[in-house]
Amino acid sequence: MLTITQALFDQIVAHAREDHPDEACGVVAGPEGSGRPERFIPMLNAARSPTFYEFDSGDLLKLYRELDDRDEEPVIIYHSHTATEAYPSRTDVSYANEPGAHYVLVSTADTDDAGPFQFRSFRIVEGEITEEDVKVVEAY
Repeated sequence: MLTITQALFDQIVAHAREDHPDEACGVVAGPEGSGRPERFIPMLNAARSPTFYEFDSGDLLKLYRELDDRDEEPVIIYHSHTATEAYPSRTDVSYANEPGAHYVLVSTADTDDAGPFQFRSFRIVEGEITEEDVKVVEAY
């Protein structure tokens, strides 16, 4: 289960809406080994595409150095889908290289009449997708 604060939830959704019609992407870092998402880090979609996202390689290198310096790890890796449901695509699965991370997808398309977005979390390990519950809390 992913437990996330309302503030972080709102920041991820706002970023997805802000970058629409392009896919948004980013990371929420947390203390190494804690599994607790704490620090919101929006990233630039270097692909600037409504159907694909890509972290800029220079930004990604900088991010991982910063995480190392702060004894943090990526707890959540998120991106948005702008025209499809919030479910990992084959490309998303092929890029999922953090087996301990929660992969959050936000859909800014109204694909299920449940409102203007979907917020879902998955574990992706060795190509296997497992959806998990999301619990939104005021604070940890």
